[in-house]
Amino acid sequence: MTIIQCLHTAILVSNLEKAEQFYGSILGLEKVERNLKYPGVWYQIGDYQIHLMVHPGFNFTLSNPEKWGRNPHFSLGTNNLSDIIARLQSGGYPVQMSQSGRAACFTKDFDGNVIEISQI
Repeated sequence: MTIIQCLHTAILVSNLEKAEQFYGSILGLEKVERNLKYPGVWYQIGDYQIHLMVHPGFNFTLSNPEKWGRNPHFSLGTNNLSDIIARLQSGGYPVQMSQSGRAACFTKDFDGNVIEISQI
């Protein structure tokens, strides 16, 4: 047996409208039309998907608030990190640059889920 592919990541969110604003409008992810039996949205990134699932009252708590990369997170790649940073900041989303020296930043969605974005 060999695991050959990562298919999706499920993310809990408390407010679907605010989550769609962040993942769809700010990050520009492509929404996948699905007939879901629960409130949520799916986004396609190449062969990979992000599944947003509504959980009322959900709020992620950082175990390491000083270094966001040392918390549970998932990572996305971009060909224009400075553009993503500008869009995040203009939308009022926090940005913390990677302390490793890589061209990467960390941000948080409305519910505090941490997302790493790296220049590729």
